[in-house]
Amino acid sequence: MNDGHKRNQLFLILIIALLFASCVTQKYQQPGVAVKGQLYRDTSSGNASIELDTADTVSISSLPYTQLFSDTVLQNLIAEGISENLNLKIAIERINEANANFQQSRMAFLPGIDGKANVSRNKQSIASLNLPPDFIGTFPLAITAYQASISTSWEADIWGKLKSAKKAAFANLLQSDAAKRAIQTQLVAGIASYYYQLLSLDQQLKITEQTLETRIQEVETMKALKESAVVTGAAVVQSEANRYAAEVTIPDLKRSIRETENALSILLARTPGAIKRSTLEEQTIYTDLQTGIPSLLLKNRPDVQQAELAFRAAFENTNVARTYFYPQLTLTAEAGVSSIKIKDLFNRSIFYNIIGGLTQPIFNNGQNKARLRIAKAQQQEAYYAYQQSLLNAGAEVSDALYAYQTALEKQSSRTHQIEALEKAVDYTKELLQYSSATNYTDVLTSEQFLLSAQLGSVNDKLQQLQAVVNLYQALGGGW
Repeated sequence: MNDGHKRNQLFLILIIALLFASCVTQKYQQPGVAVKGQLYRDTSSGNASIELDTADTVSISSLPYTQLFSDTVLQNLIAEGISENLNLKIAIERINEANANFQQSRMAFLPGIDGKANVSRNKQSIASLNLPPDFIGTFPLAITAYQASISTSWEADIWGKLKSAKKAAFANLLQSDAAKRAIQTQLVAGIASYYYQLLSLDQQLKITEQTLETRIQEVETMKALKESAVVTGAAVVQSEANRYAAEVTIPDLKRSIRETENALSILLARTPGAIKRSTLEEQTIYTDLQTGIPSLLLKNRPDVQQAELAFRAAFENTNVARTYFYPQLTLTAEAGVSSIKIKDLFNRSIFYNIIGGLTQPIFNNGQNKARLRIAKAQQQEAYYAYQQSLLNAGAEVSDALYAYQTALEKQSSRTHQIEALEKAVDYTKELLQYSSATNYTDVLTSEQFLLSAQLGSVNDKLQQLQAVVNLYQALGGGW
């Protein structure tokens, strides 16, 4: 009866300890979207506005890049980048590191086992034994001992320290995977951006070289008109200056093409070299720009997930810091064989010991309090970083949508501008030859405006293509 009463008391103590332990660590809850207002800014303005259905759960981020980008050359470059990019390979190795740490945290629940074997040789001095003269020589002064043993140590996770540490390690593992996906998202967008920049530079170079050919012919025309006394020598010099004004921009365009090719080569883990590509005219712009509900950013955007997982890891580290204020229960045991003669090592030489220890922190120079304050501050920092990542994501989505919208709005005006300037160039050239109502300055002005508008048209299409890429990345597509 007495033994049963003691067992009941012990059982009650264990239940109380477990209930108390559940109050030491807290259960994690996802912070969610805790920002004021809509993450996506309203873009419905102008004639070419984009109508957003922010209640729809469909987003272009769910599209594979092969569906968003119709250019097969670009598709092949992206596939090569995903396979060869060095930053992506580094991220994969970091996942392996985080996985090793997580596996180690799981093994912390198991007892550690060590095996050892040793031989010791001890010799006592005669003086230290303080023996009478008659006993000197009857005791061995040198003793050789042989010992082989196995020891084990185990910490009882009463307060959840090991469990919280494992959860933190798992969050870090997921965070490293999210970081890898974020790098892949940036990689896909980076390759597409550089590719479209190359196409636009090619188109600008083509337009400039065609303009140069026209202006070279124009110089000859001005010289002929001067001989006919239709224009003065000033017009000839102005036409030559106009020719060189176009020619001088070509080296800069070629340099930009070379630098962009080199930058793209780095993303592909290639040595700097030429990049195979199509043309800007062949590009089909994806127009069904679905953004989905803002909360999809939590699911689709890797850097937002990474920030949330960093907060989760910091939360669990705070739980670990709390457990240092409570007693630590450890059990250690050792068993083996020991003898002063190696032949008797396994004959009546077995020994063992079992030790149970309870360590309660009393005073440790404020380390536990400092550890908890630091953990709480880091948790709050991670929370703010998570909220900041959401705000950044919303702004990037809004910027990309508005960039696409403004490019559409410029499209019609730019077309009319180029048509009007082409007519202005033709009319002023005709007037120059057959009428004194104009001079070469008018031709020069209209030609410069025309070239600027043609290059602007290339930039308009690049802006559209780039806006789709940016929106795809902002919504978390590409992984």
